[in-house]
Amino acid sequence: MFDNLDKINKMSSFYFERFKVIQGNIANVNTPFYKPKDLKFEEVFKNFVPMKLTNPKHINPAGSEDIKITSFENGYITGYDQNKVNLEEEMAKLAESSIMYKTLVEVMKKEMAKLKYAISGK
Repeated sequence: MFDNLDKINKMSSFYFERFKVIQGNIANVNTPFYKPKDLKFEEVFKNFVPMKLTNPKHINPAGSEDIKITSFENGYITGYDQNKVNLEEEMAKLAESSIMYKTLVEVMKKEMAKLKYAISGK
């Protein structure tokens, strides 16, 4: 029953952390040689779908759920200082993270309302 709330909480935490990382990229838009950072959804939530090892030759599906901030090369060089932050792309990712976070908070509110309704017995 609380499994859904736990997953929603982890997902909202991911988008909140991603929001902060992207804000850091935007803050460093004029920093020479700065490489933007991001969080990868796939790396964080690879354990959401339970998997098991069916053959010893397969890759072990177990992994960690730690959030890892990674630098990446996006191919952009926006100025003479070799800064690789593309402001438009970062703003789009910021908006996406904000929308996803707000959506997940609303879903969590609905889940809590269901629990409250079930507990009240009405």
